[in-house]
Amino acid sequence: MSGEHHACGRWSSWRETSGICCCHEYIDLSEFVISCVNHLISLSSSSQCGFSMKTDHLGNAMIYASLQNCFEDHAFTTTLNLRLHGNQMDEDELYQVAETCQYTAWASREIVCDHNYMEVSVKRKRPVEAGFRITTLVFFTPEERIMEVKEALNRGYGIANTPSRLVLRSPKTTPETYIQNVAGVPMTVLKTSTIFEKKWLAVQIDATAACPLVEGSVSVSSNTIAWYLPWHIDPLISSKQFKLLEVHMGINGQRITTAEMAARQYSLIVSSTHIVIKIPIGAVGGYLKSNVQDNQYFTSYTVEPMVELHWIEDTTHEDTRYKVLFPITTPFLPQPLQVIDETVPNKQIFKLILGPFGTDVALINITFPSEVLSVAECNVRGFNVMELMSPNSSSKVFILQVPFMDPVVLQMTQNGFTLYRLQLTFGLLVLPELAPLSHTAHLEAKLVNIAPPKVFGGCDHQNFYVLVEHGRRSFQTMVGKQMLTPDLGQKYGFMDNGTHFSLVVPFSAPDVVFEQASIRGRIDVIMRNPETNTEIKKFSMACNFHSTLTVCFPNGTMTALAVKLEAVPSLNTSRLTLRDPTCGPLFSNDRFAYFIFSGNTCGTTRKFLSNVMLYENEISLPDESDKSDESDESERKNESEEPVSTCTVSLHSDKSYSLFYREEDYPISKYLQQPLYFEVELMRSRNPKVSLELENCWATLKEDRMSQPRWNLIIDGCANKVHPYQVVFHPVWVDARVENPSHFKRFEVQMFSFDDKETLSPQLFVHCDAVICDARNPLGGVCNKKCPSKNNEIRGLTCMGITIMHEIVGFVI
Repeated sequence: MSGEHHACGRWSSWRETSGICCCHEYIDLSEFVISCVNHLISLSSSSQCGFSMKTDHLGNAMIYASLQNCFEDHAFTTTLNLRLHGNQMDEDELYQVAETCQYTAWASREIVCDHNYMEVSVKRKRPVEAGFRITTLVFFTPEERIMEVKEALNRGYGIANTPSRLVLRSPKTTPETYIQNVAGVPMTVLKTSTIFEKKWLAVQIDATAACPLVEGSVSVSSNTIAWYLPWHIDPLISSKQFKLLEVHMGINGQRITTAEMAARQYSLIVSSTHIVIKIPIGAVGGYLKSNVQDNQYFTSYTVEPMVELHWIEDTTHEDTRYKVLFPITTPFLPQPLQVIDETVPNKQIFKLILGPFGTDVALINITFPSEVLSVAECNVRGFNVMELMSPNSSSKVFILQVPFMDPVVLQMTQNGFTLYRLQLTFGLLVLPELAPLSHTAHLEAKLVNIAPPKVFGGCDHQNFYVLVEHGRRSFQTMVGKQMLTPDLGQKYGFMDNGTHFSLVVPFSAPDVVFEQASIRGRIDVIMRNPETNTEIKKFSMACNFHSTLTVCFPNGTMTALAVKLEAVPSLNTSRLTLRDPTCGPLFSNDRFAYFIFSGNTCGTTRKFLSNVMLYENEISLPDESDKSDESDESERKNESEEPVSTCTVSLHSDKSYSLFYREEDYPISKYLQQPLYFEVELMRSRNPKVSLELENCWATLKEDRMSQPRWNLIIDGCANKVHPYQVVFHPVWVDARVENPSHFKRFEVQMFSFDDKETLSPQLFVHCDAVICDARNPLGGVCNKKCPSKNNEIRGLTCMGITIMHEIVGFVI
């Protein structure tokens, strides 16, 4: 058909076989210059040649071309050279696209109503003999008006004469068109007769087109667009008897299926007089344009439906294919924004949805009572900010999740409940106008306060004894890292009398961890709310069990039990040895190594002390430097394990690092912005080829290193740039106390608080993860880390992870 049109949004994207597609973001259409087979086409002449152009809401330019444009008469090949003016990078930027279209199902008459022109193509009843030429056009307005061909071309009409068809194209509004009301719908009518002459002979071909106007054919409600098109178009039908053969709907020049219409909630109804198309405002296929007036949000919806009709008249047996591309834009209407609260209190996270918005709205920041955070800062903080497109419309919403425990959430305890309040203002921009828009939301949630159980404990030289007073309340209980199940309770002698339950946990149980400060065992018992899975009570108990680690027998045999400390979780106990590296453990697993030796083997020494004989030996990992040069390097890399070294952390009173606080000095009182001087030292190692590196350090309000909120001090070996008081690293020099500076790390941070409230938390805990790096076996990570600032540079080689933790307790303002 002469009016087969298609459009797409990218240069390389073609839809079916009749589309000419182009795109250039944010280039005004007035800056396009099109040449078609060496003919320059301007915007004023585009309708004459069968071209129309538009831009979508993303700034993409779409070009529609008629199959029978003015420079081709039979092959339907269109080649476009597109020159983009206004490009700052290249003033002579040229793109070429071409397409050959196949179309054989020609009707007797083809009518197209495009954006800026109307086109009618009629089939000749018999071929015009050679020598005939078009001399005159007669327009009926409805008065008769005669015009020569040259004048018609100068007025913007397009005329094409092929061996089998006559094509006439007219701008939408000309003095030669007139308005006719057809079944209540105003339509622009073009009615012509084209005269062919040869000497004293003349041939007349009639051609008529009629296109609907938006005014009078479209009604807009608060949520629906309805377009009415009469299917009995009087100016186009010469007889009363005709049959409607086909009705199709499309969007943006593309025909769509019934399934696609249903998915988009479009409807097409053929009534007794009209074709009625209904489209929900905001539906997929169109787009919303946003506007802001006095901080009120307005939207306008633009969509371009298409209708294709095919009918045949009974008396003439001639058929007509009729196509209308019909852009519709609604006026700006207020769009009240909705805040949907989807908070589930037991999950302890506020969740709200704000919208709907057009795609041209961007969320810039969120203002809380105490601070303003960008979207990126919100996500770093642990909030979850998302943008979600609607699957069934062209709108979107913003989703925000904020944990109850974040400082921006206000808390109030009353009548056995904790009330959580979140007050915030969204800061938005409408693009590309950069029009600001804000919207405030208030959310509240309540949680029942559950009194924590009381936990008591003690130990002897073999077992931990735990007593929990639960008062008939239901809790989830964790022993170590395991849930207290009936099977685990049976192993630990679980007993419950209705108000209390007790456990007996052996020192050697897998849920016991061994601390780094000394060979002590610790058991953790955690009580959780079964509804919210939040921690209600944590009880930790540590006991010394030195007497069980070594045993001396009268026959001179000795046994030693080495345990893996909590601070070195990746230690391979099977590689531990006595002083003699050939003396390994008789038995080992992931927690223990068990040795048997005598007083005169494996490097054992002895001392005489009054009436006692003291035997001494050491358990350690073999030093890699003691291996011979002939040892297999690859095996050494594969078997690299953590040295049994420990890290100690001390807090010093000044930057000289000569005086440090002792355990009995805690809690320590500090004012805001007063400097804190930390030193981390690698103990029990004199190897100058290893170094201690700090990987991450952070502060929490609770002793639990995984608790929230959390403020990062050191990230991947470098000072956190977001922290208002950045960490300052201090160099370490050799002195009377420091033999290997690489075994020390010193840093300073100013005292800070987590919020601006007058009442600050009475405790602040600082945690660090450290690694031991070996220059002989580089593995990367923070061992090779280089920070942007030389003052903050941390370097190393082989990374072997150990974890350290230090607490600062009891600061005052």
